[in-house]
Amino acid sequence: MKTFKMGGVHPEENKISNDAAIQVIPVGAQMVVLMNQHLGAPATPVVQKGDKVKVGQLIGEAQAFMCANVHSPVSGTVAKVEPVKDAFGLLKPAVHITVEGDEWMETIDRTPDIKRECTLEPAAVVAKLKEMGIVGLGGATFPAHIKYSVPEGKKAEYLIINAAECEPYLTSDYRVMMEHAEEICIGISILRKALGVPNAYVGIESNKPQAIARMQEVARQFEGIVIEPLKVKYPQGAEKQLINAVTGRKVPSGKLPIDVGCVVSNVGTTFAVYEAIQKNKPLIENILTVTGKKLPTQHNCLVRIGTTFADIVKHTIGELPATTGKVISGGTMMGKAIVNLDAPTVKGNASVLVMDEGEARRAPETACIRCGKCMNACPMGLEPYLFSSLVKAGRTEEAQQSNILDCIECGCCFFSCPANKPLTDEIRLGKNRVRAMMAAKK
Repeated sequence: MKTFKMGGVHPEENKISNDAAIQVIPVGAQMVVLMNQHLGAPATPVVQKGDKVKVGQLIGEAQAFMCANVHSPVSGTVAKVEPVKDAFGLLKPAVHITVEGDEWMETIDRTPDIKRECTLEPAAVVAKLKEMGIVGLGGATFPAHIKYSVPEGKKAEYLIINAAECEPYLTSDYRVMMEHAEEICIGISILRKALGVPNAYVGIESNKPQAIARMQEVARQFEGIVIEPLKVKYPQGAEKQLINAVTGRKVPSGKLPIDVGCVVSNVGTTFAVYEAIQKNKPLIENILTVTGKKLPTQHNCLVRIGTTFADIVKHTIGELPATTGKVISGGTMMGKAIVNLDAPTVKGNASVLVMDEGEARRAPETACIRCGKCMNACPMGLEPYLFSSLVKAGRTEEAQQSNILDCIECGCCFFSCPANKPLTDEIRLGKNRVRAMMAAKK
């Protein structure tokens, strides 16, 4: 089996919620919908206090290039349009809605019937994805209509579906494959048509044999879909590493996947593509995992965007264990601690990971002895210990020249460091300083 060639680590997988079927979380009485649920500029609210809205109605319009539409996940009355703190304590523009019933836009097909035939031309597919507010659900929330618009002078040769789900604890992609394989394959066919590529390759790590078997069974009914089992190695779900694993190609520093003829789509995004094109359904809900070693039950949940983390906890496990040390959005490698459980969920949320105090506590930091383990683990071929020194010394230009922006923040360096140095945090700080420096020079 294939895998990427440089670096990587093997953290404990902890896929303890694999067998938890997707359950629907009830809608709350009040919903708050953030206007920046995607990479880029926030959407501009197109509703105001007192307006009536339906499920699926446009409430935030993409008016910048790097932006995505936002739709109402509920029906009711707009209570106010004002900023609110997100899961990490940052103020974000938002639309507050008082929920009244569950009235959907009449244009959305809510029947369970699976629609295979797509008559839209490639340009119309991309336009529809923009209209429906589809973004990447693999972590970066990149607006889909930009990703699938191949720039002039470039050519897409490979469509790669990211079903690796290499991040510890996360199982939502696994459940989507188990429960919606046919819709995923239809979404793949739509993207193949939009990009004009002969084949699509679905990369699934070998620790998911049931998902591999299910996708292989369904893919036989379609042309041009190849299921590619991969060796288990983190961070295989990162775009550049998945491209290297599947095609052998390497994305150069500062370049994008399309520069080597590749387009990567997360498997959850591909399911959202199916719903947008075939069901006329905007991205108003997503599937996330509620998990943790000390929880009494494990869950994969279908959640309306804007549902609070507190409500998700309430409807799945009841309340947090008394020994909870951290609640994380994401997995243990790239996830971030949630500081505000009353914050609304957004399109890109993948999990509510509850960590016990002992599991969440970091070991004491000791001195770096230049052992090189962080460098050997880095899947981008970088020197994390060097970045740490440069960032601490305030040598921002040297950090930029050493390609700090190539770091994908996967956490391999921190995971492998015997001195327990917070290398990923230091590099993230350094990247922010580099970007600020670059912006100041413009």
